[in-house]
Amino acid sequence: MVGSAMRLALVAAVLLLATGAAANPDDDASAPAPGQPAAVTAESRFNQGQALARQNDWAGAEQAYREATELRSAFPEAWNGLGHALRKRGKFEESVKAYQEALRLRPLYPQALEYLGEAYVQLGRLAEAREVLARLKPLDPKEADELAQAIAQAARR
Repeated sequence: MVGSAMRLALVAAVLLLATGAAANPDDDASAPAPGQPAAVTAESRFNQGQALARQNDWAGAEQAYREATELRSAFPEAWNGLGHALRKRGKFEESVKAYQEALRLRPLYPQALEYLGEAYVQLGRLAEAREVLARLKPLDPKEADELAQAIAQAARR
């Protein structure tokens, strides 16, 4: 009986070592060294942009999204975020270019389409906003309704 208990303990120890369960969690080679900043990635800059946008810090969000697109140019969410931050800052022409890049990377991106349409409305380019609305309707009726309301409101002015 003692022999089988020893064998069982030995098997358990081998399994722990094989699965890494006995490894020291502080031995993570991917973690930065103490006192060192975490690696800056496109995703970390995008997430920072999202947090700044929630605080209505549009200048900070613009910078963070810009850095995300510099770190990874094929990042449609970052381009869309950049367009949104630019539009909130009144930089409508620049925002249109950012939305267009997001849509070049992901042609069927409802939020980028809706925001592009909003930028066109703010620029007084209602015909282009209506073209965007036509593309948006089959993709996302809720986003399309928001854009249609913005177009209608601008047309009444």
